Amino acid sequence: MAQRTRDPARKEKILDAAAGLLADSGYHSVSMAEIGERAGIVGSGIYRHFESKAAILVELFEQVIDDLLAQARSAVEGTDDLQQALDQLVQGQIEFVVFKRHLAQIYYSELSNLPRDDQVRLRRKQRLYLEEWVHVLGELEGLSEPVTRTRVYVAIGAIQAVLFHQVVLSGDELVEILTRSAQSILKLA
Repeated sequence: MAQRTRDPARKEKILDAAAGLLADSGYHSVSMAEIGERAGIVGSGIYRHFESKAAILVELFEQVIDDLLAQARSAVEGTDDLQQALDQLVQGQIEFVVFKRHLAQIYYSELSNLPRDDQVRLRRKQRLYLEEWVHVLGELEGLSEPVTRTRVYVAIGAIQAVLFHQVVLSGDELVEILTRSAQSILKLA
């Protein structure tokens, strides 16, 4: 009897399928069967990898915030040039919003659908990510903490503003506009 081999990329296929469906239709409108169909497996096959739709959402969010936090720490720890670190933080957020649009949309709109403990843990990680920005900008500009924090939130908000409308610009054009906008906000005199 031939032994059945599992596709090692199946879990990622499920996550990719879920990201697209959840971004397009919302958490409550998507079924496990639809995720399975989009991933090319039967819906019940998902349960070999995830216990629930919420578990898929948690995994997606863990990947998002862990990637952003790792990128931010790398930008900050790897240089004494604070302007370069800030530029890398901006670029990391822009690349997330422009090139991982589905994940960014889901993260922005579906966090409240997670179990409470997962929400708390992920929000704590999100605060750590934001603190990297606040620390770099505060050191660079020498502003008060409330002013620095507000600029960070407004800059990230400006970057994320494109998530929920139809963007007709090329990726490169959008990156350029978002970069200039965020840098302008962060460097207000």
